[in-house]
Amino acid sequence: MARTLPTPAEAARILTEMRTKPQRRPPPVAARALSSMLKTLDAKYGRGADGLKAHWSEIVGANLARRTEPVKLTTPRTGGGASLEIRVDGPAATIVQHQAGDILARVNLFLGGTAVERLRIVQGPLRNAARLRAAPRPRPRGPLDVAKEQALAESLAAVPDGALKDALTRLGREILRGERT
Repeated sequence: MARTLPTPAEAARILTEMRTKPQRRPPPVAARALSSMLKTLDAKYGRGADGLKAHWSEIVGANLARRTEPVKLTTPRTGGGASLEIRVDGPAATIVQHQAGDILARVNLFLGGTAVERLRIVQGPLRNAARLRAAPRPRPRGPLDVAKEQALAESLAAVPDGALKDALTRLGREILRGERT
């Protein structure tokens, strides 16, 4: 038995009477699905050393940030305050040790409450030292003008000729080249 196709009018009637499946919704945004879990983890474990690294120069100041970097934040199993390990560039360790109380206060202000109780100072090379160190100011090159050269020669006239006078002349020229007008 051959089946005939419906006419356009019948096809329109059939389609209006048929129930279609609703269109699928897209999956929820990952941030919305994870936000509640991340909030509980943040409340339980805190921001950690990564949060400190991102804002380290704001926390301790630009001068200390050039010489230090936070390495890890260790929370004891028994509870209580954490221990913050800071890597310090060599000779600055004594300065950091003397400012440990201020650093702890600033870190606790950032993390909230008394999150960190101890500061552990480790001497070693910084990982981000090249990025944080300021580039040295380039010294202006070129000869001095005649007036400055003559003034330098007059000021060194009493010094006997020799290695000392040559060194003082070079030093004077470098100082006079670096003067800002």
